[in-house]
Amino acid sequence: MTLLSVSGATKRFRGLVAVDRVSFEIQPGEIYAVIGPNGAGKTTLFNMIAGVYQPDDGTITFAGERVDGLRPDQVAQRGIGRTFQIVRPFPALTVEDNVVIGAMLRAPNMAAAHARAEEVLRQLDLFDRRHLLASSLTLPDRKRLEVARALATNPRLLLLDEVIAGLRPTETDRIVAILRDLNRGTGLTILLIEHVMRAVMALAHRILVLHHGAQIAEGTPQVVTREPAVIESYLGAEAV
Repeated sequence: MTLLSVSGATKRFRGLVAVDRVSFEIQPGEIYAVIGPNGAGKTTLFNMIAGVYQPDDGTITFAGERVDGLRPDQVAQRGIGRTFQIVRPFPALTVEDNVVIGAMLRAPNMAAAHARAEEVLRQLDLFDRRHLLASSLTLPDRKRLEVARALATNPRLLLLDEVIAGLRPTETDRIVAILRDLNRGTGLTILLIEHVMRAVMALAHRILVLHHGAQIAEGTPQVVTREPAVIESYLGAEAV
């Protein structure tokens, strides 16, 4: 069964069409990337899937159930977790408490929430920092904490909004390895927005390219990065 199906999704803000009749499907266990220049509609598309915005046209189906029209908390309950482009931890709480809050979505009690948080903190290489205040973390650690909080909700689909942007190459390689291990080890399905093509090429099974709200290409990384329209609008001739 297709896990996520987006069909003709459209979002308008007055005269601006931010997302224009976008359609794609994601299969269970897949890593699917959405790329495109700034202002292409990527985060607006994410926000429609996550319930922040309602599509003006089109449908969004998750695990066979329509989710367009649901609130963000209802979407999360159904198994879609998400991060934010600007990381938003609770700064006055510890790293562990930040993750426990996410785990409380499904945990039957606090002991189970703490156990889930410990598991996730180990997966994200944050266990040794669990007692630090979130406000004291470096940018790479805050990025991984953002993933940890979403992952603690035990999602079937994880939406990652530029979790690699701004990281150095060594930190990029570190989080790519973590995400690959999560995908292979647990079967977690991942939908990511990313500008760091090195990471996209290393992770994605398939890529969707947006430009001015419309999809201009979809396919494997090798195929998409050779599309003339993608090279012209996003990658540049020097990338090929």
